[in-house]
Amino acid sequence: MSASLELWPIGNCHVSALVDEAGRFVWACVPRVDGDPLFSALVGGEAPQHGFWEIALEGVVTTTQHYLRNTPVLVTRHEDAQGNAIEVTDFCPYHANQGRTFRPVAFARVVSPVAGSPRITVRLRPTRDWGKPCPGSIGGTSHIRFPGPDMTMRLTTDAPTGMVAGERTFRLERPVHFYLGPDESFAGNIGRTIDDMLERTVTEWRGWVRGLAIPLEWQDAVIRSAITLRLCQHAETGAIVAALTTSIPEHAGSQRNWDYRYCWIRDAYYTVQALNRLGALDVLENYLSYLRNIVDDARGGHIQPLYGVLGEAELEERFAPELPGFLGMGPVRVGNQAYEQIQHDAYGQIVLSSAQAFFDHRLLRPSGIEDFEALEKVGERAWTAHNQPDAGLWELRTRQSVHTYSSAMCWAACDRLGNIATTLGLTARAGLWNDRAATIRAVIEKSAWRPDTKRLSATFAGDDLDASVLQLLDLRFLTPDDPRFLSTLTAIEAGLRRGSHMLRYATEDDFGLPQTAFNVCTFWLIEALHLTGRSDEARSLFEEMLMRRTKSGLLSEDIDPATGELWGNFPQTYSLVGIINCAGLLSRPWTSVR
Repeated sequence: MSASLELWPIGNCHVSALVDEAGRFVWACVPRVDGDPLFSALVGGEAPQHGFWEIALEGVVTTTQHYLRNTPVLVTRHEDAQGNAIEVTDFCPYHANQGRTFRPVAFARVVSPVAGSPRITVRLRPTRDWGKPCPGSIGGTSHIRFPGPDMTMRLTTDAPTGMVAGERTFRLERPVHFYLGPDESFAGNIGRTIDDMLERTVTEWRGWVRGLAIPLEWQDAVIRSAITLRLCQHAETGAIVAALTTSIPEHAGSQRNWDYRYCWIRDAYYTVQALNRLGALDVLENYLSYLRNIVDDARGGHIQPLYGVLGEAELEERFAPELPGFLGMGPVRVGNQAYEQIQHDAYGQIVLSSAQAFFDHRLLRPSGIEDFEALEKVGERAWTAHNQPDAGLWELRTRQSVHTYSSAMCWAACDRLGNIATTLGLTARAGLWNDRAATIRAVIEKSAWRPDTKRLSATFAGDDLDASVLQLLDLRFLTPDDPRFLSTLTAIEAGLRRGSHMLRYATEDDFGLPQTAFNVCTFWLIEALHLTGRSDEARSLFEEMLMRRTKSGLLSEDIDPATGELWGNFPQTYSLVGIINCAGLLSRPWTSVR
């Protein structure tokens, strides 16, 4: 079993699983996305003996996969040389049930014979405690129990339990159903119940997609990105994780293996911003609930760059020694030490994410004076920090600088607070925040601009090229026709562009020189090209990026600019945000076909 990033996510906004090209579950954590991996083969090395769930057709020669339209429900078809065939439908139940949303810690599989007399073998080999085998025990005529550190899982099935437990091959003569969930009795007929769950889950997702305001062009890419971004939200709290995985390296042997199964304030801001552009207000409202709790807990003090999905502040980083890593390229990290870092851009992203609630009358919970007063505490931190050093958005571990991007986000916090105060009729407060925004703007324009090289530096003290400076356009700090932005764009392209891809930076960091391009930076380049009048070039680059997606229509964090190979954690919210934003910018308007 050789790992790759040709993976198909399924999920229900509580748990998720990644299914590989052979139809095997190779990654899934319980009881949440940041929990212990029930299936860990993705980071189990070249040939893991455990950590997967396989439904294998005897003599299989071809396997094809697709999602049911506008859903994260996956269908995998296996065929053998004699024409025998099966289809496996994988999903996590997600639908309304008696006035509540049903999203259990559970994975469902329906295996159907579609041609001939197929014979199958079920291999269910979960892990616990980060890579240790978790043997099951038959607990009756229809279920097998798998004890774990956080919860015991139970497989309930109408397949022959002894054959499943013994991994014995048997003929598939009728559809069989598998439900891997909490160690509880399964009420009702399993086949009829799972079929009903499947139908209702499909309906739920298609109803959500139907409410999206998508662009005319590239609809499939936008819809798949939107569905997957929603899978990255933990619906119970509203937290949005940066990716579903940990420790997929940024490039071969890089040691740049990070745990992304947490909520970065920055990444979540970009996610809700993109989904807002599609009209997915439910994701915004849920995230704002999470964010208000973070702000309350901070009590006007320091806000971390990331938190756990339940709002946990301490995410101590450690290694999982039982797991050799993706393609054997360890270490496998659990936790992320970046929670200890100082990253001042978080203050701006909190205000930017929250601002819409003061203006949008559609929201179930519009924001008011009390919310503004709580946000002002965040603004005070931004005002204090705007000219102070931090680790920056790329989370450098061994040095700090005053970063232009962080300072610009502090400016945005003050600027948007001024806008909010104006709409609330708080004239004096609006004046205060607008004056502070003007002061920070003057500091950035003086400290970041380099008249000799005619570019904006990534730091106040140096003359560093960094793709993040392109975000000054999206923040409305600069306009596309500003000569300073145009000359900075020219410099960034010359220094960081590698063919059709963009590096974050091209200087050594804690782990040496970066070798792969950061996908969201390429999308930032595409946006900048379009907004500065180079739309044909922008469209061409965008189409090329879409060709780099996996068969599931998704992207990871990084890409090798020479080979086009994907690297980094998967699926990466930043990258999917880039697809949505660029499609919206570049698409022909709907009026062009009316």
